[in-house]
Amino acid sequence: MQFIHTSSPLQALQSRFFPDVQVWVKRDDLLHPEVSGNKFRKLKYPLQALQGLAPTLVTMGGAWSNHLHATAHAACLAGYPAIGLVRGHGEASMEMTATLIDCQRQGMQIRFVSREQYRQLRDVPQAWHQYVDALSPSHVWLPEGGSAPAALHGVAELVDELFDAEIDHQAFVPDTVMVACGTGATLAGLLAGMRGRGRAIGIAAIKNAAYLHTEIAGLLQRAGYPSYQNYELLTDFHHGGYAKAPPVLRQFCQEFSAETGIAVEPVYTGKMFYALHQLAQAGHFRPGERVVALHTGGLQGARGFL
Repeated sequence: MQFIHTSSPLQALQSRFFPDVQVWVKRDDLLHPEVSGNKFRKLKYPLQALQGLAPTLVTMGGAWSNHLHATAHAACLAGYPAIGLVRGHGEASMEMTATLIDCQRQGMQIRFVSREQYRQLRDVPQAWHQYVDALSPSHVWLPEGGSAPAALHGVAELVDELFDAEIDHQAFVPDTVMVACGTGATLAGLLAGMRGRGRAIGIAAIKNAAYLHTEIAGLLQRAGYPSYQNYELLTDFHHGGYAKAPPVLRQFCQEFSAETGIAVEPVYTGKMFYALHQLAQAGHFRPGERVVALHTGGLQGARGFL
């Protein structure tokens, strides 16, 4: 399982999209070709805890889920069987996306559940038991998005990487770290690692995301961290909701990638960079403020928009 021991580069970014702001990109998309970004960070410690055992991983996700994709590859690399519970209706209804086909090729069993059953998996802690044949203690549940409390420890480590970096032979101290939010676990992990230093800004990729404040507080508490409040959660950059990508967002992603050479997708990271662009134009940052944008990977999900 040596694939989980690595760090990612910090890249300075010069772009017309971010006037008067010093922007760096934490390139977690480069951590691993398949197990990348925040999924890499979130899986690190839950998987390390299983070394020496023979577990079967059980998890959940949508048809284009980055978490399912990363878990399938990580499980294959570690030699673990894996089961993915997928929101949908089944193969016959043409729901076997490129993501799910990748998961199957890595050995993950795909089992479809209805939307109502999927909601139950979110809300009822032991609901996943009914979808596993011959349930045994070797079955290990990974929650949606990999957002277990232990996942925060892996995300927190990237902050140490940031503060250990040097720019022009001087210690690098970012003022602000930005990240896209789905479940809130990556933002919670950032707060854990920042330990009250600077501020974090989370860009919600979903509608009606104010409840993430509660999720973030709960994750911090369960992972043994203080209830850090040095963050903003911005909920107006979802572009219509999860996996919604109107033309203005797609165009921005294309122009941003063409100018910078950094590939983004419109589900998470594209929304984060678009929000950074809008905030910079609106004067949200102090002149010269040092902003780190966390690239959380997930580029495989862009195939759903081709």
